[in-house]
Amino acid sequence: MFFKQLPAKDSSLSYFMGCGTLGKSIAVDVVAGDEQWFIEEARKASVTITHVIDTHIHADHYSGGRKLAELVGAKYCLHESNRDIVKFPFTPLQDNEIIEVGNVFVKVLHTPGHTLDSVCLAISDNRRGDQIWFVITGDTLFVGSVGRPDLAGREQEMAGRLFDSLQGKLLNLPDETEIFPAHQAGSVCGAGISGKPSSTIGFEKRFNPTLKMNDRNDFIKQVTQNIPPRPAEMDAMVAANIAA
Repeated sequence: MFFKQLPAKDSSLSYFMGCGTLGKSIAVDVVAGDEQWFIEEARKASVTITHVIDTHIHADHYSGGRKLAELVGAKYCLHESNRDIVKFPFTPLQDNEIIEVGNVFVKVLHTPGHTLDSVCLAISDNRRGDQIWFVITGDTLFVGSVGRPDLAGREQEMAGRLFDSLQGKLLNLPDETEIFPAHQAGSVCGAGISGKPSSTIGFEKRFNPTLKMNDRNDFIKQVTQNIPPRPAEMDAMVAANIAA
């Protein structure tokens, strides 16, 4: 298995990974303008990009995911809840679906809270075992923070859904499971995000202040009191990311 993290615009983090042995790969949360980087990395690794996944409809940057998928003939994937929202065809992802990328298995975890369509991607390597090795957490869980719940305009409800997603889908993973989020410090997608671009479930349980709140009501109160300003050009970015 190979794995690469790309620091992108607006404190975003994109990912490229796959199976060199069987020549297959996926790209995750591609930022507009970075498409050629993924094409060149695939060429150097002698792999085909089979899937391009956005962990949600982004509101803080323009996505390059659909363009990359078109350029390389890959499937462009979003959670199935976007069927009535986006204006173009895509490959719908379902909760607990497994995507096989050679010897790399990608399990889709639907984790609404930051947005209704948010997903995390739990990665395992069949050559090493079936245990989840790491999780790409999108805007659901950051290093030192969690995703903002207000972008859908129903922050109390979405904060509760975020709590349920964290407790039910991520925090019950083994403590040694690595996490790789979609943003690092400087992003407006969460408050107090660390500059370190990765962590583990166990470390976040111990030191992420929001995750120490086991009471749902306390969690909702905390995350809705510390919401950063809305992303600049948010409406235009969302409109572009769902446009035909």
